[in-house]
Amino acid sequence: MTLARRIGRAALALAAVAAPLSMASAQEAKVKWKMAGTFSSSLPQLGTLGKRLEEQIAKVSGGSIEIRFYEPNALVPPLESFDAVSVGAIDAAFSTPGFWGGKVPALQVFAALPFGPPSPEYMAWFYFGGGQEIFDEIYAKHGIHSVMCGMLAPEGSGWFRHEIKSVDDLAGLKLRFFGLGAKALEKFGVSAQLLAAPDVYPALDRGVIDGLEFVQPAIDLKMGFWQIAKHYYFPGWHQQSTFFDLMINKDKWDALSETQQAQIEAVCGDNVRYGIAEGEAIQIPALKELKEKGVQLHRWSDEDLQKLHAAVDEVIAEQVAADPDFKRAYESFSTFRTDYATWKDLGYLK
Repeated sequence: MTLARRIGRAALALAAVAAPLSMASAQEAKVKWKMAGTFSSSLPQLGTLGKRLEEQIAKVSGGSIEIRFYEPNALVPPLESFDAVSVGAIDAAFSTPGFWGGKVPALQVFAALPFGPPSPEYMAWFYFGGGQEIFDEIYAKHGIHSVMCGMLAPEGSGWFRHEIKSVDDLAGLKLRFFGLGAKALEKFGVSAQLLAAPDVYPALDRGVIDGLEFVQPAIDLKMGFWQIAKHYYFPGWHQQSTFFDLMINKDKWDALSETQQAQIEAVCGDNVRYGIAEGEAIQIPALKELKEKGVQLHRWSDEDLQKLHAAVDEVIAEQVAADPDFKRAYESFSTFRTDYATWKDLGYLK
């Protein structure tokens, strides 16, 4: 055998050894992230969808990605999660974009819009109507990449100790309320504030707030509000559907391989599907149990809903005038919704 042939065979042998070694090295390059939960893992959907993400990403990635869910306050207080992810103090957080409306008003457009779309329409705009591009740009300004990772069914719109005859009776009340809906209620003389989940029941119990909205019947049942307030109002005009997202420090996201990024996106996409289906199913037994506990279910009158809608329109106009990113995001959604109405009117039963 000539020297050239021996050298060639040696090179082939080295390549054969190097290939599995490089594959092993790739497999060993594991990602281990700490993810702050803004809601307890025991709360249906709000927390359980975060825990499901933790479990599913481990399976789908074959163990190469570990995203460990931490209970609220274990890493940072819930309402400080945005800043912590932004600066890299924590790797990720599971929350809803609307939580950060005080810092970044435009993110409210990507959480829950009052009198807004059901989940199919909301998702159509986000994924195919230009919403995601604006969403990514807004978060990137703050050093965050975020992936939509859950969707909630319509919410209830208020728990009260006493029956509310009209929205005009809300004047002077202190309520825990979320997002743009809170700003709309301020038009009726309501003092609205956003409280993190652990603070809501104690605030109601001690009379710090007079009433509240939280989430859906299944979740509100778990929170125990029925022990204090017996009047529960619908529909959730302020949140017909609500996106949840996985906020990730952008440097951490950019350091992932394309495969790892795709695995996270795939698991989060499945989490959206799971959240919609679960959210619709679990309300049925929850409503039955709440009625058995003496809760009276109320529905706002058409007149009240018209008044609320008018207040929401005022709030949207104010936000559009005050913030360029909000304006860009809302106009994108509004244009899509106008065009979508043709399909909605033709394709859906009324």
